Amino acid sequence: MTPSGETDLKRLLRALEPKHNPGDYVFCVVDDLSKVDPKAIIMFFREKEGHTIVLRKELADRLNLSYSFTAGWITLGVHSSLAAVGLTASFSQALSQRGISCNVVAAYYHDHIFVDKKDTEEALNILSRLSR
Repeated sequence: MTPSGETDLKRLLRALEPKHNPGDYVFCVVDDLSKVDPKAIIMFFREKEGHTIVLRKELADRLNLSYSFTAGWITLGVHSSLAAVGLTASFSQALSQRGISCNVVAAYYHDHIFVDKKDTEEALNILSRLSR
């Protein structure tokens, strides 16, 4: 089976096309998902300690969900293959050199990077420079 998406690291880096998704996003842990509209959940992951969800901060506040990190969300426009090697390492290294933490979600078509809200603009600039 041939992987879907680009696997060549040089091509991936040239085609990053980082895009900021406006808004503030938070990671929350919930036991009862029935309180949250599934359409409002950006990401869901089941862990033994609970269900981790990423959603808009204002919704988490309305639902009285606790969180400890407010993030900006950047999507890489390139359709990266799940089998690609080195992409996450390349952009996370570039961000870490500037002291920017990144939380990465690899979805089927794109990589999504959550950075501290205050670092969003700088992270976008770093990712744009990385693709040149």
